[in-house]
Amino acid sequence: MAWRFKASKYKNAAPIVPKAEACVREICVGSYQTYGNNIAASAAFMAFNWEHTGSSVSVLPLDDCGRKSKTMPLLHGHTDTVTDLKFSPFHDGLLATASQDCLVKIWHIPEKGLEQSLSDPEAVFSHKQRRVETVGFHPTADGLMYSTAAGCVALFDLSVQKEIFSNNEHPEVIQSASWREDGTVLATSCKDKYVRIFDPRAAGSPIQMVAESHQSIKDSRVVWLGNQSRILTTGFDAARLRQVIIRDIRNFNQPEKTLELDCSTGILMPLFDPDTNMLFLAGKGDTTINYMEITDKDPYLTEGLRHTGEQTKGACLVPKRALKVMEAEVNRVLQLTSNMVIPIMYQVPRKTYRDFHADLYPETTGYKTALVASEWLNGTNQAVPKMNLDPAKREHGDEPIIPRLGPKPFSSNTGDVSFDKVFAVPLAPGSHENISNVGQETESIVPPTNKPDIIVEIEIKKKHEHEPNPLSGNGVQKSLTTSERRKSSADDDESSDKIFEQNSESSENSTEGEDRTDADLRRLSSARSSIAERRRLYESRSKSQVDEKAQSPVPLRREHSKGEPLKPNQQQQHQQQSQSNQIDTKRISVPEGKLLEEQHRQRGNGNVNSAGIKKSATEAAFSASASTKRTSTVFGKVSKFRHLKGTPGHKSTHIENLRNLSRQIPGECNGFHANNERVAVPLSGPGGKIAIFELSRPGRLADGVIPSLVNGSNIMDFQWDPFDPKRLAVACDDGIVKIWLINEDGLTEPTNTPAAELTAHLDKIYFIRFHPLAADVLLTASYDMTIKLWDLRTMSEKCSLNGHTDQIFDYAWSPCGRLGATVCKDGKIRVYNPRKLEAPIREGNGPVGTRGARISWALEGHYIVCTGFDKVSERQISVYNAQKLQAPLNTVSLDVSPSILIPFYDEDSSTLFVTGKGDSTIYCYEITDEEPYICPLSHHRCTSLHQGLSFLTKNHCDVASVEFSKAYRLTNTTIEPLSFTVPRIKSELFQDDLFPPTRITWNATVSSDEWFNFSDKTADKISLKPDGMDTLSSIQQVSVAAAKRPEPHSHFGQKSEYESSKQQEIQKSVSARMEYTTKLEQDDMEGVDENEWQE
Repeated sequence: MAWRFKASKYKNAAPIVPKAEACVREICVGSYQTYGNNIAASAAFMAFNWEHTGSSVSVLPLDDCGRKSKTMPLLHGHTDTVTDLKFSPFHDGLLATASQDCLVKIWHIPEKGLEQSLSDPEAVFSHKQRRVETVGFHPTADGLMYSTAAGCVALFDLSVQKEIFSNNEHPEVIQSASWREDGTVLATSCKDKYVRIFDPRAAGSPIQMVAESHQSIKDSRVVWLGNQSRILTTGFDAARLRQVIIRDIRNFNQPEKTLELDCSTGILMPLFDPDTNMLFLAGKGDTTINYMEITDKDPYLTEGLRHTGEQTKGACLVPKRALKVMEAEVNRVLQLTSNMVIPIMYQVPRKTYRDFHADLYPETTGYKTALVASEWLNGTNQAVPKMNLDPAKREHGDEPIIPRLGPKPFSSNTGDVSFDKVFAVPLAPGSHENISNVGQETESIVPPTNKPDIIVEIEIKKKHEHEPNPLSGNGVQKSLTTSERRKSSADDDESSDKIFEQNSESSENSTEGEDRTDADLRRLSSARSSIAERRRLYESRSKSQVDEKAQSPVPLRREHSKGEPLKPNQQQQHQQQSQSNQIDTKRISVPEGKLLEEQHRQRGNGNVNSAGIKKSATEAAFSASASTKRTSTVFGKVSKFRHLKGTPGHKSTHIENLRNLSRQIPGECNGFHANNERVAVPLSGPGGKIAIFELSRPGRLADGVIPSLVNGSNIMDFQWDPFDPKRLAVACDDGIVKIWLINEDGLTEPTNTPAAELTAHLDKIYFIRFHPLAADVLLTASYDMTIKLWDLRTMSEKCSLNGHTDQIFDYAWSPCGRLGATVCKDGKIRVYNPRKLEAPIREGNGPVGTRGARISWALEGHYIVCTGFDKVSERQISVYNAQKLQAPLNTVSLDVSPSILIPFYDEDSSTLFVTGKGDSTIYCYEITDEEPYICPLSHHRCTSLHQGLSFLTKNHCDVASVEFSKAYRLTNTTIEPLSFTVPRIKSELFQDDLFPPTRITWNATVSSDEWFNFSDKTADKISLKPDGMDTLSSIQQVSVAAAKRPEPHSHFGQKSEYESSKQQEIQKSVSARMEYTTKLEQDDMEGVDENEWQE
């Protein structure tokens, strides 16, 4: 049969996407301007960039799935974005990361994965103040790594931690590099629009061939097609169309095949499998992954089935030895999205999957090599031995191929440096072996370097019975699991990354039930039991810890060591051991160091004989966290508003036929404002017009001129008085604030006569804000970078605030009305006390983006929420502690969009609504006082784009329908009411758990004179409960009391005859179908004497 009629075995390979439960979910991935793929995989692990900055890396087992916590262990090794990361082809636990901080770091991943965050790499290489773009390993030589920075290509020998080759002949930034499968030459693509063949071992210039490539300076990629003499590049042509080019190095200047795809802006990441000639093209930002098969004759590229799904942030291939060969899985692509890692399996359809299909799996490159870096550099070429994927021909049969997680030893010219010392995990300071030998090695200890402290796990084993052990009272159990360590450290800000729980293995003051619960918790967590079981066990364990709080927050000491003084001989042994074992507490972890310092201090002061033993520093550190732990810290916060529902009002309540809406409103203005009676909408055209629509008269607006307020100048901002629904303040670009009073009947004709005018500034005004509690107090912010406070009763200036160095984006009053917070274009957040100081009282770092930002207070003024942009123009939400503004507590990234996120915070439910002009989604979050501080709720997606959103006060919510928030939404042609409710079964009751007493924010608390005279009054609170409605809590209390009421004469308590007869019928029907017995298994067990328990 001719080759052109020969069907490919992989032609119908179909992408199979698993369910969401089988994916890694709820991760935090940003948009990174790098030349890397943002994700890498070995046969044991996957690694990808974490959070919006990308300076940390998450490493997970390859088969991991499920939701991931914000506090999961990470690699914290770089100070800037990680640009590229790769695993070694010969060691599945060896990871190389490159970053914009000009460093390349080597990490050793333990066999069980990351159990705690790592910040100390095994090796560090610098590129001398040049941003590192790509990194990778040699395909045949073990311990040989390459990296590129700007126009430099460098090779490193990991066994000796030295740079063995460097070349700077590329005139521009190297965007991509790929080795030939035999490891002889390297292909590079450069920003100068050329592709090169590079031989580091060649005499003279290492650049062997040069050819023109894609004619756009945008990102380009290159991949060598296995061991063939061809390379494939992806990029953009002069018209910015995406291109795929195949070249043969034997005719390098002429492309063998050029394929133009589309005009999308995402760079195509080529993923090639040399065994099957399958090529996957995943574009950054695309929702599709193209599959093509490469042939050696025309048409060279044959398109296969295309996968369409989530938006791609990165992609990589999984090594062949990790595939499910018994399911005909020929390739697996790991797709990185903004919040998931999706393993896409490509399966060849077969009639049966019982047998191994040898025709689909040719021998593939193995993971064992005898070639080392020094031999390769001296000219030795040696192919990596092939391996068979047939389970019947493997070393271990049907068992999965055991990955190589640790590097093998390498020989070195110097006796001081060995590969074990370079890459082996060092002995943990403070471990049992290290503590036992410190006394002997004190004089030979090398002073520690400036590396961060290593967090250790203390394991003190039981001493032999014949040996005296004066420190046995402080014996510490071996460390718990990673999740339990994260539990204990979540509430301690200063030592959240340093402290983990330690429970005494033989502590006599812990109850038997508590020990059993701990054992069950560890056993079940290792067996991956259900979340419900682990949660139940954790809650019971937390309860027992709270009950034992009076005795000991953390059982670090034996009970006899608390009250009994040491005997004289034991005291002497104490002193002898303290003299012989001078442990350097600076070299060990924080908890252990504090424990040892406490011991030395107590011994030095002679307090060992005192009857009352003081709590150690470790116990003090744990006392605030071990007993007050919240279940949400471990299992995630479960919000009552998790399933909130947004419902637009009926069409009869809409105001329709809007026209001539203004699109020129500045970014500091929300563009739309409503109260309970009317809405204000800016109109386009000269004169600064604002239309006023009465909410009591919905329907279609008549054609013709819309009655409006004519301000005479361009509108900068406007806002309704929170205490007077008839008064509207409008700020103009001439520095004048105009006060308008609307008649009861509404606006019937255009008018240009305001009720009052306030000449606030000589320059344009950014925005205006009414005070939330005091009447007639108005704040204005101007282009002159000053903020002024005005008394509208006297039209006089009262205060002025300074300290801003650039454009002021927003100002927000605190709930108490005493303080205010601003966010500025200079990247700073400032907190003011306007009546006392002109300068800010606190200052911190805000969003780095300069497009715009918003700010709001949360949780009774203890936290500040700020929305803005990061340095790659991705929208983000940050939560700050109002007392510590140096860095955000947490930051959530949304998407890339030019519109500014406008926040609306509901203080009763602690719900944050954010959306932007031109968006169709209203993002909902709950702000909490514990990690992760901002929890996503159900977002509301509208059917059309909106131009603005304005929320009403709490007294206008229909609490009978469980409506906890109400807003009006402005679209291009309509104004629609929007109701946010919480689904409840007993909606006929007043849901007092959702509606606490609310502050009265619709009536003024103080007058302007009182407020400026430092008279502060707290707003009164009222209940939203309608008359005649029963509360949910009262019904539940009655039902609980009825269930607990004893009734000696009735087995079923207070029940009617009908209920009793109905229950008896149900019992009879159930008993007829199943064997029913009240006998328990322990009834047949024999008891034991009381003295046996004592033994």
